[in-house]
Amino acid sequence: MFIACQDWCIIFILLINADAVREPLIPVNRSGKMAANTKFIIGGAIIVAALAWLGFVGFQESKSYYITVDEFSAMKDDLDGKTLKLAGDVIAGSIDRSKPQMEFVIASPKTSIKVRYTGSGIIPDTFKDGSKALVEGKLDADGVFNARHIEAKCASKYEAEYDDRTVS
Repeated sequence: MFIACQDWCIIFILLINADAVREPLIPVNRSGKMAANTKFIIGGAIIVAALAWLGFVGFQESKSYYITVDEFSAMKDDLDGKTLKLAGDVIAGSIDRSKPQMEFVIASPKTSIKVRYTGSGIIPDTFKDGSKALVEGKLDADGVFNARHIEAKCASKYEAEYDDRTVS
């Protein structure tokens, strides 16, 4: 059952001002005032509820969907305002570092999307033309994907080197 904020405020006022109620809802001492441990319990419950709400909201904000560029273009309308992790290949010659915010294009076999890096982190050394990239961010109103974070996947030449070392 959901109780509106106004109802919670009335309940809280009644609990604090137990003197105004003939039969108090909470324990009182002989002088008619609320017991100290009851105030502590009520205050603790309010703090725990506030922390739980902040944790829930923070969790909802940090969720992100991992999709490819092709999946993104197919579901573009449903993903408005959501944080996404978008995977694709960096198009050769598309990296533009001359602007204040670096821009590039990532693509999948069927479609491509322009990405603007708005983050403050260091761009990986392996991020270059033709590399596989994973960008995290949101789609802007002008159709550009604003990435807060960039990850560049390791080139396959390192995998081959690792396989050679493990076989011998």
